[in-house]
Amino acid sequence: MTRSPGEIVTALVRACEARDLDTVCSLVTDDIEYDNVPVGVVHGPDGVRSVLSGGVTAAATDVEWVVHRQVESGDTVMNERTDRFLVDDRWVEIPIAAVFVVRDDKVALWRDYFDLETYRRQRG
Repeated sequence: MTRSPGEIVTALVRACEARDLDTVCSLVTDDIEYDNVPVGVVHGPDGVRSVLSGGVTAAATDVEWVVHRQVESGDTVMNERTDRFLVDDRWVEIPIAAVFVVRDDKVALWRDYFDLETYRRQRG
């Protein structure tokens, strides 16, 4: 059964929330461009895995990715979400606007826009 681009992105978000990196990597193309805009770009499933397995995600005891809105037009999906990470018994919340492009039922472009200072202020 073929899934819509929006359904593929939703599956990706849920896998990220669950920290299921094998599923995340199965949902992206071999040449994916993953761009955390204020931080930098990585390519390929190994690049995605390296970003998602480190940083605040690694320090968190719980993760929630709350999607507030999501729109789909052709192969492009955009969502507005709050990524939440429970670190040292305190929630770190990062508002994110994201753009995804789906090709051949996998995410080929993933770009997260967020304010790095919002994150830094919460992490101290």
